Amino acid sequence: MEDEKYMLLALDLAQKGTGFTSPNPMVGAVVVKDNRIVGKGYHAAAGQPHAEVNAIEDAGLEARGGTLYVTLEPCNHTGRTPPCTEKILATGIRRVVVAMRDPNPDVRGGGLAFLARKGIAVTSGVCEDRAARLNEVFIKYTLTRRPFVTVKCAATLDGRIATRTGDARWVSGEASREHVHRLRHASDAIMVGVNTVRSDDPSLTTRINGFHGKDPQRYILDTHLSISEDARLLQGGAATDTTVVTGPVVPGEKKRRLEEKGVRILSSPLKEGRIDLDRLMAAIGAAEVTSLLVEGGGRVIASAFRDGIVDKVIFFFAPKILGGDDGVPICRGPGPELMKDCLPIKKMQVHRVGEDVMIEGYV
Repeated sequence: MEDEKYMLLALDLAQKGTGFTSPNPMVGAVVVKDNRIVGKGYHAAAGQPHAEVNAIEDAGLEARGGTLYVTLEPCNHTGRTPPCTEKILATGIRRVVVAMRDPNPDVRGGGLAFLARKGIAVTSGVCEDRAARLNEVFIKYTLTRRPFVTVKCAATLDGRIATRTGDARWVSGEASREHVHRLRHASDAIMVGVNTVRSDDPSLTTRINGFHGKDPQRYILDTHLSISEDARLLQGGAATDTTVVTGPVVPGEKKRRLEEKGVRILSSPLKEGRIDLDRLMAAIGAAEVTSLLVEGGGRVIASAFRDGIVDKVIFFFAPKILGGDDGVPICRGPGPELMKDCLPIKKMQVHRVGEDVMIEGYV
């Protein structure tokens, strides 16, 4: 039970790195000696010291003879920073407790095996499920080099994300919208279709009161490059963080003008006249985008499910009923003929967010 108590603290520390550590994992660490916490640390950003180094340095001389609790197996290789295993040995830590091993099959277990060979007592698997969920993005990207894809939408109780005129301001309440901005901060990139840009003219930035969040990269699905050059997300500095994904044949002059503004144009293969999202995910992953938030609209969400790219869903349902069948549904286009062919959602959780209900689960 003592191990679990300290590991839960390390996991809470790890979460402080949300949105800043990609493509690295979120990691927290605690140094304990004589039943006292003598050092704490977390990985703050890619390229900065790892959690165990920060915790050990926070402990100072008291780390000698202590126990290190860390949410992910210490690295045993040199990357942007030296191996953490060497720091652990040099400090005189006697025991290392780990939540989960490194998911990379090429290095998995290597750090713990090295420490064990050097006489360090090693325990692993403490709070492993929670640690794996915290770093679900890192695990998938490490194993597949494809982004972890979350579909988010806000809908009325009768399943509409906008009225027949396209009005969607606002389906959900203020608390839900703030939660969405935190999801944006935590994501490397966000993806919408050109129809959403046309109807809402969104900025797709992160705006959180009292917190300087990170803006995600923006991917706009636009098969024919029909996006307005006056769209808000193509103006000023926002343009350099925006990629418009098109089909192979687009107007050359318009493409040139957008690229001169700093917009990236990515030509992607089509499937049945639409962007092949499965193949697009491989290209996005190659650009070191580890997590992607799909925000719609209805055709993009439906395509994401049909192309099998979705890992997680986060649906907000507002206490509103549109009361007609002419609004915009969550998914647009043909679905399966039989109920048995629906996509099952697993590990579902239900939360109250302000006046809304948030449902999250895994595909």
